[in-house]
Amino acid sequence: MGKAESWAGRFLRSREDARESRIIMYGAPLDVTTSYRPGTRFGPRRIREVSEALESYSPILGRDLADVQFYDGQDLPLALAAGLEAALEGLDKEVAEVYASGRKVLVLGGEHLITYPLVRAVYRHHPGLVVLWLDAHADLRESHHGSRWSHATVARRVRETVGEANLVQLGVRSACREEAGLVPAGPPGLVEAMRRLRPRLEGRPLYLSLDIDVLDPAYAPGTGAPEPGGPSTRELLEAVYLLDGLDLVGADVVEVAPAYDHADLAAIAAAKLCREILLIMAQAG
Repeated sequence: MGKAESWAGRFLRSREDARESRIIMYGAPLDVTTSYRPGTRFGPRRIREVSEALESYSPILGRDLADVQFYDGQDLPLALAAGLEAALEGLDKEVAEVYASGRKVLVLGGEHLITYPLVRAVYRHHPGLVVLWLDAHADLRESHHGSRWSHATVARRVRETVGEANLVQLGVRSACREEAGLVPAGPPGLVEAMRRLRPRLEGRPLYLSLDIDVLDPAYAPGTGAPEPGGPSTRELLEAVYLLDGLDLVGADVVEVAPAYDHADLAAIAAAKLCREILLIMAQAG
């Protein structure tokens, strides 16, 4: 039986029982405030499907996903009938329960707004939390189309939660005038920026939020707001490898939109990034 036929609906090498797992993977298929191309609600499923194209072993990290106690709980229900804020509260509650049990999460998006309730839940258990934000866009508007809750305002909401000094944004190359002075200038290369940043992250609980549009569209066309001028998949992976050995307590990978994803480039990149993130999270304890 081929891989496509044997796909069981969960990410590569997921355990069968959540009780055996130290890391829980969820999908959060929120797709409400996307301002250019919708479709991120289909991202979690496609990332899971294409994960079967990967080996479970990472040659760079020298570890195998088969040895990681993680469980893919599939997509969380979103209470959108009760309004967007109710849906965000629901995500917060689900993730808070995971951390109350002493475990961690890796969440697949969905639009980037999901990061706000995730970070809020993690921050209550890790009050010294640093959020590393890899994204082509600043996402620091006070409001967008009259709402405080948007993929274009989410980084501002996160910054208000953890404190300005504890939100670190890399890869940003798109901002409106309102945001222009809010993202500090840094080295142009993502890997060099991560090398300089790493000492600041040591000894701190770390949450990684990775928007797939941080990649140049040549490497990830399947996203809602592609932004030219970004790093390659190899450069992004090298930056992520520099997190190995840090206290990575949670993460999300967001904004894969399969309808625009020629040859599944964004989805496969996201799946490989998820594999490496899981391996790094498991090593962190």
